[in-house]
Amino acid sequence: MRGTDAVAALAELMPVAHGVDERVDWGEVEAAWGTRFPLDYVRFMEVYGAGVISEYISILLPALRADGYPYTAGPGLQDETENARYTWEMERDDADFDVDPESIVAWGVTSGADIYCWVTTHDDPDQWPVLICGRHTSPEMQLHPFGMAEFLRKLLGDEAFQQDKISVALPDKVSFVNWRNR
Repeated sequence: MRGTDAVAALAELMPVAHGVDERVDWGEVEAAWGTRFPLDYVRFMEVYGAGVISEYISILLPALRADGYPYTAGPGLQDETENARYTWEMERDDADFDVDPESIVAWGVTSGADIYCWVTTHDDPDQWPVLICGRHTSPEMQLHPFGMAEFLRKLLGDEAFQQDKISVALPDKVSFVNWRNR
């Protein structure tokens, strides 16, 4: 499941009450990055915005706000993308797959220092797989063939999937708080 349907499925598991529409100017953000973003990420930013899931997973802000000024409250995609690319360079020898570090774009981080990313090699952003640059996951580098929202739904709703995908123990109750409401 991909795109806006995946965010709707995630909303059945994670309440949207504390979400805030980021009102992102996607044309400006996409021009800055030189690419379109996956529909599930765009929809997530409309429904939830950037913030924290269950106190342990932070979903990152895009490069620019709707009014064109850079975000100043916490890290955004650019900062964590640089960290993810560096982590890939340091740990890639242990991975059973290869990716071009320039194709890695981070969208989330955990309090356990895991970085959740896309691998942007497909022409269609809705087909970008999720890359885990894990801190204490096994293996540390993992590639998953679904989008951000589907990955989060599985991570939050399936204990068997959760194992080795995150370096912290998630609480049973799923929550979300937008960064403005923290």
